[in-house]
Amino acid sequence: MKTDLVPAGGAAPDRPVVRTSVALAGDGTDIAHARHLAARFLAGVQAGHGLPVSERAMDLTQLVVSELVTNAHKYAPGPALLDLRVTGDTVEVAVWDSDPTLPIARAADVGRVGQHGLEIVMAVAQGFEAQREPVGKRITARIALADDPGGAVCGRRPL
Repeated sequence: MKTDLVPAGGAAPDRPVVRTSVALAGDGTDIAHARHLAARFLAGVQAGHGLPVSERAMDLTQLVVSELVTNAHKYAPGPALLDLRVTGDTVEVAVWDSDPTLPIARAADVGRVGQHGLEIVMAVAQGFEAQREPVGKRITARIALADDPGGAVCGRRPL
């Protein structure tokens, strides 16, 4: 795993972007490998850069990575790319795959077995974006690194 420390576009020098990327072969080992990479990356962000990473953020990031890589593996032929980037107080999880078809969140249905991955990602992420690329598409989800000290979980306000 290679982690880069790069200046954020327009960000103050004390708010660098920390990132890592990996190409995934598109086989059955990718999902576990991607989850482990995410955990090591966030542990390194916390230990090496002193940024707070809550246990909940660690768990949610691994969940989002797992769901997005699973979808890439399931719906797009060939390899995928996973990009993890910490900017400010969030981690961005981006997955590129070769299929240009943008995902569509289905209506909630407790009777449906499977195909809830996108619903899960959208429910736990503070931000979500799906965009076509010149080849394929990129799905990006943003997750707060620390729980809100006011009691809201990961920056969300209680209902």
